[in-house]
Amino acid sequence: MPKITDLLRSGPTLSFEFSAPRDEEGARRLNRTLARLARLQPSFMSVTYGAGGSSRGPTAQVVHHIRHDLGVTAMPHLTCVAHTRDEIGALLDAYRDDGVENLLALHGDLPEGGADTRPGQFTRAIDLVAFARERASFAIGVAAHPEGHPMAAATEADREHQAAKLRAADFGMTQFFFRVEYYERFMEEMQARGVETPVIPGVMPPTNIEGVGRMAAMNNTEFPAEIVARLETAGEDVNARREIAVEVATRLGEGLLAAGAPGLHLYTMNFSDAVRAVVANLGLRPGLD
Repeated sequence: MPKITDLLRSGPTLSFEFSAPRDEEGARRLNRTLARLARLQPSFMSVTYGAGGSSRGPTAQVVHHIRHDLGVTAMPHLTCVAHTRDEIGALLDAYRDDGVENLLALHGDLPEGGADTRPGQFTRAIDLVAFARERASFAIGVAAHPEGHPMAAATEADREHQAAKLRAADFGMTQFFFRVEYYERFMEEMQARGVETPVIPGVMPPTNIEGVGRMAAMNNTEFPAEIVARLETAGEDVNARREIAVEVATRLGEGLLAAGAPGLHLYTMNFSDAVRAVVANLGLRPGLD
């Protein structure tokens, strides 16, 4: 399987993000979604590691399934909170031994209660990047926050930290956002700091007001009032909400690609219909279904 760095050099990438399932029904739904979206021949698929440790276990199994059964490049997310150095090392070794070559290194959400009580040695994602490079020749990505990290105390310090993190990584992937100008401004600020690392923007089709609103609040992301108002007008009409979400994500994707983004990373929420429609609208995989 290729490294994401190689894929980025070949032209704009198309990738999908999935959440590790919490139960058997979630696993069945995820497998159906993976199979449908694998047919679009994405550049790669990524799998989350679980907020605060809530769904860490299945990540490796899902990554294995994507790579070995579906034949798609897979990238596990890996967080360093609530883990010791030895535990992180064991996870990295297991991925390396399974042939995984791509990794998204994250700080991660704190466990419930807001404190990390484990004697872990990592406090920042940049430390995890350095440690992972010692274990194998992974292509390593880090998270980028165009609207600022939610825990940042000051804008300038946040931008400096994000620049340092991107310099240490092979690529970046942004939190979802809804305005092209946030990405353009972020990239200009990174370039002004000498950062040349490619940053793939994340796009979320906002099909669910409550869910997207909750994640936006957690991640310091603006959920534009005009989008919320349109979704509220659609009420309980699932098809109408999906059409709005697809239109929003399509326009954002068009704008990002026109702005020179090196690819698009679509947040699926483990559903396929909206994502497939966005890909079709953008003409990213013509002739495939």
